[in-house]
Amino acid sequence: MKILLINSVCGIGSTGRICTDLAQQFEKQGHTVKIAYGRNAYVPSQYQKYAVRIGTDFGVKLHALQTRFFDTHGFGSKHATKQFLKWAEEFNPDMVWLHNIHGYYINVEMLFNWLKTRPNIQVKWTLHDCWAFTGHCTHFTVANCNKWQTHCEHCPQLHRYPASFWDNSHKNFYRKKAAFTGVKNMRLITPSKWLADIVKQSFLKEYPVEVVYNTIDTTIFKPTQSDFRQKHGLENKKIILGVASVWDERKGLNDFIKLSQMLDNNYKIVLVGLADKQIKNLPKNCLGITRTNSPQELAAIYTAADIFFNPTYEDNYPTVNLEAQACGTPVITYNTGGAKETIYTENSKVIPTGMLTQVKI
Repeated sequence: MKILLINSVCGIGSTGRICTDLAQQFEKQGHTVKIAYGRNAYVPSQYQKYAVRIGTDFGVKLHALQTRFFDTHGFGSKHATKQFLKWAEEFNPDMVWLHNIHGYYINVEMLFNWLKTRPNIQVKWTLHDCWAFTGHCTHFTVANCNKWQTHCEHCPQLHRYPASFWDNSHKNFYRKKAAFTGVKNMRLITPSKWLADIVKQSFLKEYPVEVVYNTIDTTIFKPTQSDFRQKHGLENKKIILGVASVWDERKGLNDFIKLSQMLDNNYKIVLVGLADKQIKNLPKNCLGITRTNSPQELAAIYTAADIFFNPTYEDNYPTVNLEAQACGTPVITYNTGGAKETIYTENSKVIPTGMLTQVKI
């Protein structure tokens, strides 16, 4: 069987690693697998045999610019998509498994028109967020917006990814609905019961929905000894760790700043995945580390911590919680989205969103 996975990235980030894990599993079963991706030219060497790039960095920037001015995210990249579909036609997959198809790299109308003309292809679509059934945003919990249940308009989150100066959410909603519905032989997969329940209230309710929890590689994410504490002078500190690919208010960066003001000198907050500018603005009792694409290095940091704290305000099924627990580190997470579904160790717990006083070691 020929299997084609489509995602924004390949082999990096949570969705990128999910795709390469699937590719390896399929390959062991004797299938031919390719991963089409469009963001970030970097692909770890061991996964390059799967990788097929959609478009170029310039094309991504152009799609992003088009989105910024016209709010047409997902409807650019026509030339890149045309070239990719020409390749896909020659590859002739038996299965197409979609993951994140947003990210300024593919034209979703062209992609789904192609799928609809090939009813013999088995189609799966894993939804990692809510972008597929809204007129603009990827999450709507913080905005407390339920317009997606009927039709989007006057979007309250234009300034958030995919940011735009112009509100085109109404047209986007109906263009997505027309594109994404009516696909024969497609089923949806969500990594949490929470998202599955949300999908059943959207225009995607015509499709069967299966909950399949994301997994992690426990041969990598396991108790891992290192010199992390010695390297950073943290031998006698209680470490509260946070990890994210992008840190912002929704991921709880401000809550970590507030928490730092509540802790005494026995504690050190360690945040992984920060931008250089964010690191410069951290309080003295916080250690900032830029993003790492090495899961082994990340496992060592998880292991060194006393507590992993995930103050996320919008999430689907945060695998960072799984990774920390697999490394033997207890997790404290906000009761957001499907986060509570990730807790499986006795010493980990779910707390009400924003309740920083319950973050204790």
